[in-house]
Amino acid sequence: MQKVITVLLVDDDQDFRLQQRVMLEALKYKVIEAESAASAISTLEKQIPDIAIVDLMMEEHDSGFTLCHNLKKRLPEMPIIMLTGVASETGLAFNVKTREEHRWIKADALLEKPVRAEQLQQEIKKLLKV
Repeated sequence: MQKVITVLLVDDDQDFRLQQRVMLEALKYKVIEAESAASAISTLEKQIPDIAIVDLMMEEHDSGFTLCHNLKKRLPEMPIIMLTGVASETGLAFNVKTREEHRWIKADALLEKPVRAEQLQQEIKKLLKV
Protein backbone atom coordinates (compact mmCIF):
# COMPACT_ATOMS: atom_id res chain seq x y z
CA MET A 1 0.00 0.00 0.00
CA GLN A 2 1.35 3.40 -1.03
CA LYS A 3 1.71 6.18 1.56
CA VAL A 4 -0.53 9.21 1.02
CA ILE A 5 1.57 12.33 0.57
CA THR A 6 0.52 15.29 2.72
CA VAL A 7 0.90 18.76 1.20
CA LEU A 8 0.88 22.00 3.19
CA LEU A 9 -0.65 24.61 0.87
CA VAL A 10 -0.06 28.21 1.99
CA ASP A 11 -1.63 31.13 0.14
CA ASP A 12 -3.64 34.14 1.28
CA ASP A 13 -5.93 33.93 -1.77
CA GLN A 14 -8.85 31.70 -0.74
CA ASP A 15 -9.96 31.11 -4.33
CA PHE A 16 -6.46 30.08 -5.41
CA ARG A 17 -6.18 27.71 -2.42
CA LEU A 18 -9.52 26.14 -3.33
CA GLN A 19 -8.42 25.65 -6.94
CA GLN A 20 -5.07 24.15 -5.90
CA ARG A 21 -6.65 21.93 -3.22
CA VAL A 22 -9.14 20.48 -5.69
CA MET A 23 -6.31 19.86 -8.18
CA LEU A 24 -4.02 18.28 -5.57
CA GLU A 25 -6.77 16.08 -4.14
CA ALA A 26 -7.61 14.89 -7.66
CA LEU A 27 -3.95 13.82 -7.85
CA LYS A 28 -4.52 11.81 -4.61
CA TYR A 29 -2.61 14.10 -2.23
CA LYS A 30 -3.86 15.01 1.25
CA VAL A 31 -3.98 18.80 1.57
CA ILE A 32 -3.61 20.95 4.66
CA GLU A 33 -4.43 24.60 3.99
CA ALA A 34 -3.06 27.73 5.65
CA GLU A 35 -3.98 31.30 4.75
CA SER A 36 -0.87 32.95 6.18
CA ALA A 37 2.70 32.32 7.23
CA ALA A 38 1.64 32.41 10.89
CA SER A 39 -1.12 29.85 10.40
CA ALA A 40 1.29 27.62 8.45
CA ILE A 41 3.74 27.62 11.38
CA SER A 42 0.96 26.86 13.88
CA THR A 43 -0.20 23.99 11.63
CA LEU A 44 3.19 22.34 12.17
CA GLU A 45 2.30 21.92 15.85
CA LYS A 46 -0.50 19.54 14.83
CA GLN A 47 0.85 17.80 11.74
CA ILE A 48 4.08 17.55 9.75
CA PRO A 49 3.51 17.57 5.98
CA ASP A 50 5.69 15.79 3.46
CA ILE A 51 6.05 18.89 1.29
CA ALA A 52 5.00 22.56 1.38
CA ILE A 53 3.69 24.73 -1.42
CA VAL A 54 4.06 28.39 -0.46
CA ASP A 55 2.96 31.61 -2.13
CA LEU A 56 5.62 34.32 -2.26
CA MET A 57 3.48 37.40 -1.56
CA MET A 58 0.95 37.06 1.23
CA GLU A 59 0.54 39.38 4.25
CA GLU A 60 3.77 41.12 3.28
CA HIS A 61 5.65 41.11 -0.01
CA ASP A 62 8.32 38.85 1.49
CA SER A 63 6.08 36.56 3.59
CA GLY A 64 6.87 33.55 1.40
CA PHE A 65 10.62 34.07 1.76
CA THR A 66 10.29 34.40 5.52
CA LEU A 67 8.05 31.34 5.76
CA CYS A 68 10.47 29.25 3.68
CA HIS A 69 13.31 30.29 5.97
CA ASN A 70 11.29 29.33 9.07
CA LEU A 71 10.13 26.03 7.58
CA LYS A 72 13.69 25.05 6.61
CA LYS A 73 14.88 25.95 10.12
CA ARG A 74 12.26 23.65 11.68
CA LEU A 75 12.18 20.92 9.02
CA PRO A 76 15.37 21.13 6.92
CA GLU A 77 14.59 17.97 4.95
CA MET A 78 11.06 18.99 3.92
CA PRO A 79 10.94 20.16 0.30
CA ILE A 80 9.32 23.51 -0.45
CA ILE A 81 7.82 24.68 -3.72
CA MET A 82 7.36 28.44 -3.93
CA LEU A 83 4.62 29.74 -6.23
CA THR A 84 4.74 33.29 -7.47
CA GLY A 85 3.00 35.67 -9.77
CA VAL A 86 5.55 38.39 -9.04
CA ALA A 87 7.14 38.34 -12.50
CA SER A 88 3.81 38.98 -14.23
CA GLU A 89 2.85 41.62 -11.63
CA THR A 90 6.16 43.50 -11.39
CA GLY A 91 8.31 42.42 -14.32
CA LEU A 92 10.98 41.22 -11.89
CA ALA A 93 12.21 37.70 -12.54
CA PHE A 94 14.21 35.40 -10.30
CA ASN A 95 14.62 31.67 -9.90
CA VAL A 96 16.41 29.00 -7.88
CA LYS A 97 18.77 27.80 -10.60
CA THR A 98 22.00 29.07 -9.09
CA ARG A 99 23.42 27.92 -5.77
CA GLU A 100 23.34 31.50 -4.44
CA GLU A 101 19.65 31.99 -5.34
CA HIS A 102 18.77 28.64 -3.80
CA ARG A 103 20.65 29.52 -0.59
CA TRP A 104 18.92 32.90 -0.36
CA ILE A 105 15.37 31.85 -1.34
CA LYS A 106 15.34 28.57 0.65
CA ALA A 107 12.72 27.02 -1.64
CA ASP A 108 13.64 23.84 -3.51
CA ALA A 109 11.62 24.84 -6.58
CA LEU A 110 10.05 28.03 -7.86
CA LEU A 111 7.02 27.93 -10.16
CA GLU A 112 5.23 30.81 -11.86
CA LYS A 113 1.49 31.15 -11.38
CA PRO A 114 -0.74 29.91 -12.89
CA VAL A 115 0.48 26.37 -12.25
CA ARG A 116 -0.74 23.40 -14.26
CA ALA A 117 -1.58 20.15 -12.44
CA GLU A 118 1.01 18.10 -14.34
CA GLN A 119 3.68 20.72 -13.67
CA LEU A 120 2.99 20.68 -9.93
CA GLN A 121 2.80 16.90 -9.79
CA GLN A 122 6.12 16.61 -11.65
CA GLU A 123 7.84 18.90 -9.12
CA ILE A 124 6.33 17.07 -6.14
CA LYS A 125 7.46 13.70 -7.47
CA LYS A 126 10.94 15.03 -8.27
CA LEU A 127 11.41 16.62 -4.85
CA LEU A 128 10.02 13.66 -2.89
CA LYS A 129 11.76 11.15 -5.18
CA VAL A 130 8.58 9.11 -5.71
